[in-house]
Amino acid sequence: AYHSYVDGFFFCRGQVHRRSAERLRDLCCANRGTFIKVGQHLGALDYLLPEEYTSTLKVLHSSAPQSSMEEIQQVIREDLGKELSDLFVSFEEKPQGAASLAQVHKAVLHDGRTVALKIQHPKVQTQSSKDIMVMEVLLKAIHWLFPDFAFMWLVEEAKKNMPLELDFLNEGHNAEKVASMLAHFPFLKVPMIHWDLSTKRILTMEFIEGGQVNDKNYMKEHDINVNEISENLGKLYSEMIFVHGFVHCDPHPGNVLVRKCPQSKKMEIVLLDHGLYQALQPDFRLNYCRLWMSLIKGDMSGVERYSRRLGAGDLYPLFACVLTARSWDAVNAGISSVPVTHAEDVEIRTNAALYLPQISDLLNRVPRQMLLLLKTNDLLRGIETTLQTRAASSSFINMSRCCIRAMARSEAMNSLLSTSLKKRLFYLRISS
Repeated sequence: AYHSYVDGFFFCRGQVHRRSAERLRDLCCANRGTFIKVGQHLGALDYLLPEEYTSTLKVLHSSAPQSSMEEIQQVIREDLGKELSDLFVSFEEKPQGAASLAQVHKAVLHDGRTVALKIQHPKVQTQSSKDIMVMEVLLKAIHWLFPDFAFMWLVEEAKKNMPLELDFLNEGHNAEKVASMLAHFPFLKVPMIHWDLSTKRILTMEFIEGGQVNDKNYMKEHDINVNEISENLGKLYSEMIFVHGFVHCDPHPGNVLVRKCPQSKKMEIVLLDHGLYQALQPDFRLNYCRLWMSLIKGDMSGVERYSRRLGAGDLYPLFACVLTARSWDAVNAGISSVPVTHAEDVEIRTNAALYLPQISDLLNRVPRQMLLLLKTNDLLRGIETTLQTRAASSSFINMSRCCIRAMARSEAMNSLLSTSLKKRLFYLRISS
């Protein structure tokens, strides 16, 4: 009887979560723009929200409402000053995909090149500041009624990031920067930007076909090795985070494509949507490197030391679990030596519900740059889970290599600066 009661309780709770999540999804779709963006962020919080919320809200990454063709033509007229027929031989009215801020159309230029046009939804610019203000008022009211519900960091992040994401010229510059920064990876493809057909609301780029990184059927059909994809994606992000501190923070499956290169027939990862990047401060990046090295090795004194340096305070055990999505037992043993199990994933989700006030406190406490890294980690972890490559030993090896390189580079720089300073002091003494 006890088990029947408990099972019935969890079933009812699951139904309530699902119904509430569907209402939240519908609210985001009805209000569009900023609301969808925040809904997408919530959909990535696997360590914080029940599965019913994350699975329901994840559809917002690829199924956002579309603008009409009339609205799209008006944006093109206003920004490029010409009609579609003057600019393109053909223009596909059905978008390739629709996201929170824009939708993408395929077109062919008069010189025969195929391009992708990312065109901003017309009302997003004017509506976004009002949306954020409404969210701020609502979240303050909810926090007053339910003190444990402390999600103001979501509004703070939206305030900071939304203006950057709404400037497509900024996105184009980010794309070129990361393509240059990671040019030594032959498997990375970043679409080339057509600057003559780009404005703050329109980004025209090279059109590249491929399958979404979570589409296992596409990979099987095109003989693409999922383990190679997962390993190379880990290499890209380890390099961005630990070595360069310039991180693409929206790696949901719609923004990461895979394909066989038409020329070389080798596997490529196509990275799209470069509007949201996080530039990490050098001290933060190095402490983050040292923390991950400690987590991989199971060095608990290091885990505590560097978690505290990153703002977690006495909540460092919770921080380690949130960052890795692993149990405290796995963290103690060293996450590279303990395989992920279904039972552990269930334990993590259950504990997330129990520790919601502490997790909210933690997210309000850590530096703002940590929030986008947590989101990035969650999205990458979701891809690994779908590909069934999570916690592969190669990912930890690549991560460790990047951490070691970053720390060695920092130590060499400090040594160089120290030597230079000693020389200056020596010459100063001589001259005096």
